[in-house]
Amino acid sequence: MHPPLTLHKHPLCADIIEQFQKCHLDHPIGKFFGDCTDLKVKLDRCFRMEKQVNRKVNFEESKKLKERLRAQRMEEAERSNENVMQA
Repeated sequence: MHPPLTLHKHPLCADIIEQFQKCHLDHPIGKFFGDCTDLKVKLDRCFRMEKQVNRKVNFEESKKLKERLRAQRMEEAERSNENVMQA
């Protein structure tokens, strides 16, 4: 099973998606007997690669967010320490 084949959600796999959809249109019966299987395998590989790329990008973004939150917490802790010292 594959995710919905929308081109805007899978720009890296757009060519293979179009070929796969065309194969299904060209072979309405043959698609059930393996006429489009090679494209399906290519599509699955492309989706795996795309997921790996997205996972890496998301991980890098999460590292940046964690660092920003850590810096904010440090600033808040310093401010609260300054307020305690003044009182």
